[in-house]
Amino acid sequence: MQRPVRWGILGAAKFARQYMAPAIHAAEGAQLVALATSSPEKAEPFQAFCPDLNVYDDYDALLADPSIDAVYVPLPNHLHVEWSLKAMAAGKHVLCEKPMTMQAAEFDQLIAKRDETGVLAAEAYMIVHHPQWQMVRRLIDEGAIGKLAHVSGKFSYDNRTDMGNIRNKAETGGGGLRDIGVYVFGGARYATAQEPDEISARIRWENGVDTLTEVQAQFPGFSYSAYVSIRMHPYQEMVFHGETGVIRLTAPFNARVFGEARVELHRAGLEVQVTRFPGDDHYKLQVEAFGRSVRDGVDYPCPLEFSRGTQVMIDRVLEVATPL
Repeated sequence: MQRPVRWGILGAAKFARQYMAPAIHAAEGAQLVALATSSPEKAEPFQAFCPDLNVYDDYDALLADPSIDAVYVPLPNHLHVEWSLKAMAAGKHVLCEKPMTMQAAEFDQLIAKRDETGVLAAEAYMIVHHPQWQMVRRLIDEGAIGKLAHVSGKFSYDNRTDMGNIRNKAETGGGGLRDIGVYVFGGARYATAQEPDEISARIRWENGVDTLTEVQAQFPGFSYSAYVSIRMHPYQEMVFHGETGVIRLTAPFNARVFGEARVELHRAGLEVQVTRFPGDDHYKLQVEAFGRSVRDGVDYPCPLEFSRGTQVMIDRVLEVATPL
């Protein structure tokens, strides 16, 4: 039996505490061994389910630990590139929260460092590891809804009462596009394997942060529309509309949190086939896929090149958008 991939986490972020640290701890072939945080009290919730956790008070000290194979980076957005590069330079495999960069061009130095060091580096884009998205991709490829005509995406939540949150601060890379736009854009790109040709957008700004973005785009084979907001009632949905059917995902991005993941296949005669995924944890599946790539050299489902394409789309939206 191969030794498990031994993980360290840079920073005791709430998201790491609630989702990714438990996923690493539970994943087959993975072992959570270390956390770096300057606040010892922030380590306590992690130690509650992982009592043998080594706690460092310095990020560099964790990176210097030779027993750690891989590092998860849940730091604020504007720190992702810096610490991903440092982790790779230290010989660690890197799984970094999205968005991994603030501009697409920054992916080039990450890709170069990955190739130079030979480590695995990837954005923590968990949805591609969920079987509902793999099913959607397969259904489209197989022609289950005929020729694809239109794709729409919706994702929103409301954090206007938490203005101290990094998502409400321009200086930390906040805003809805970078936080959740990656899902409505990347989800369409992953399911269809196409890239947009034309993009138009409108953005509502608040203190330098995009709070509502509406996007229209033309891909080679279909039209596209989407909105993301951090000032609207929580909602999410992805719809793939073909000439002979429709695929609808009811909890495409926060499966088990927003609701049960379901793929609805609507076809002729108002027939609806529903496939449910009540127990699949895409965070755990992501860690296990990462481990297989590290140990066995299996191709990783979400390489840096894919994530770069989503950031290109975000950059283009920011470039062409008019005020809303």
